[in-house]
Amino acid sequence: MYEFSYHRPASVAEAAELIANAADGKLVAGGQTLLPTMKHRLASPSDVIDLGGIAELSGIVVNGNIVTIGAMTTHAEVAASSEVREAIPALAALAGNIGDPAVRNRGTLGGSIANNDPAADYPAAVIALGATVRTNRREIAGEDFFTGMFETALEEDEIVVAVDFPRPEAASYMKFENPASRYAIVGVFVARTAAGPRAAVTGATACAHRAFRIEESLQAGFGASALDGFEAPVDKMNSDIHASAEYRAHLVKVMAQRAVAACA
Repeated sequence: MYEFSYHRPASVAEAAELIANAADGKLVAGGQTLLPTMKHRLASPSDVIDLGGIAELSGIVVNGNIVTIGAMTTHAEVAASSEVREAIPALAALAGNIGDPAVRNRGTLGGSIANNDPAADYPAAVIALGATVRTNRREIAGEDFFTGMFETALEEDEIVVAVDFPRPEAASYMKFENPASRYAIVGVFVARTAAGPRAAVTGATACAHRAFRIEESLQAGFGASALDGFEAPVDKMNSDIHASAEYRAHLVKVMAQRAVAACA
């Protein structure tokens, strides 16, 4: 690592001031991405602002049909939460299958979505559930939050505070995972809501996205067979050593059908 200044603020306001005044500052949540990147000298921020000391950023609250999860809440805490398991069991299951125990006990919801790895799990849930990302400045619709590979709608000095997840009628997340990292080679989150079906795909393309074609197929009937005629566009798929574009397109359909079947 290169030399940097370390800060551990006690409030969101203090963290915002620190990041705004830093020459090249970086916020760190669980550190699962930033620290290895710094270790390999692929990043050299002037200042590292650790959000771990800000109590207001952690916790889970259920208010009516909204499940609010603080940005610094770990994957393990989401997976173990009785409130999340009761309100949105698919979200708890998703969190419980991220990485390994070490990752789940350090990684956070806010860190995951702010990093926006194209194979991360949480972005699919945020989009498919119609969640709202709350920052220290504004509220951002989940489907508008993820803008590209490792890119989001966040400004340089903007901080994710919490995510509000509406409770669906039913939901399920299915992924074909990398056996080593457990990142999604393809993951599909499907939700049945009062406003109709919603779906999102992660791992298949450069950025998690809302799957309008899957939703359209499910409008006539919410069942796995409704997707028999669905085909994901191959030209939009990632292709790498783990899976070709053609295979990913196939997996999108298979994972979508499994997710819909699990909802039923």
